[in-house]
Amino acid sequence: MNPHAKLISTVSLIMGTSITISSNHWILAWTGLEINTLAIIPFISKSHHPRAIEAAIKYFLTQSTASALILFSSMSNAWHTGQWDITQLNHPTSCLVLTMAIAIKLGLVPFHFWFPEVLQGSSLITALLLSTLMKLPPITLLLLTSQSLNPTLLTLLAISSTLIGGWMGLNQTQTRKIMAFSSISHLGWMIAVIIYNPQLTILTFILYTMMTMTVFLSLAQIKVLKLSTMLISWTKTPTLNATVMLTLLSLAGLPPLTGFMPKWLIIQELTKQEMTPMATIITMLSLLSLFFYLRLAYHSTITLPPNSSNHMKLWRTNKTLNTPTAILAALSTSMLPLSPLIITML
Repeated sequence: MNPHAKLISTVSLIMGTSITISSNHWILAWTGLEINTLAIIPFISKSHHPRAIEAAIKYFLTQSTASALILFSSMSNAWHTGQWDITQLNHPTSCLVLTMAIAIKLGLVPFHFWFPEVLQGSSLITALLLSTLMKLPPITLLLLTSQSLNPTLLTLLAISSTLIGGWMGLNQTQTRKIMAFSSISHLGWMIAVIIYNPQLTILTFILYTMMTMTVFLSLAQIKVLKLSTMLISWTKTPTLNATVMLTLLSLAGLPPLTGFMPKWLIIQELTKQEMTPMATIITMLSLLSLFFYLRLAYHSTITLPPNSSNHMKLWRTNKTLNTPTAILAALSTSMLPLSPLIITML
């Protein structure tokens, strides 16, 4: 990719995200989302492979549809209420249309079909951007309008996303698709609590971003795109593979790792709000996700002789954890003792 094009796209990504998360006017927020969409497309299509081009087209079509719906929602709200302020979304139809638009942007069920396909057609670093940075502006809009949204609709979106995110990830062999369904499942948890405790949604998103960055950066370093390659990668970089295993178990939400904290707090909050059935359902559905995280962890580290595959072993290299990945890995696995401090800050 041309360095100038890369620089322009990166600056545009940062600028688009900043505009959306800092604006209180619908047109400004919409402009930031459009800049974001156009800036990420060169990163998706940079390999010029047919699958990458297909992913870029799918991404453009879905995001432009969602942006049009957001614009329509804000205009109809302004028509009925005379308000362009994001927090003044009071018209019921506008609220419904906005929820659908943001569900498309985030890849929530039933609008999730584009997300795994786009991630599969992208490089690991682009997939990381799509799973983390590109989710920030839509989630910010949801947070700003959360008090106006329909709780029943959000609950349905949350339960279906947790279900499909876990269920569809079970039979996958490509690491990027597995991480895509992991993202859908985690978004279900965030949406479940967004009305009752928006700060908890922000915390969950930050911790999810941190853990996902660790996994993607580690996979990019050992160049693993599918499970069969992961089977033999332990001979190449044992330390890195052990780190990946711990981070995956943290993403699964197992104690005493960092990922247990947001799920524990979300279940606690839902119980306080007298939504124990909802808490029970999403906890049971998270067992589906746990299965494929354990499968990934098994493939990354626990497959040792005489149980290894018949693939040729790779040369062992001197590659070690680079500093950012090491810091992220430490945070992704050891922040649970800080829970009391974090709870007081919420």
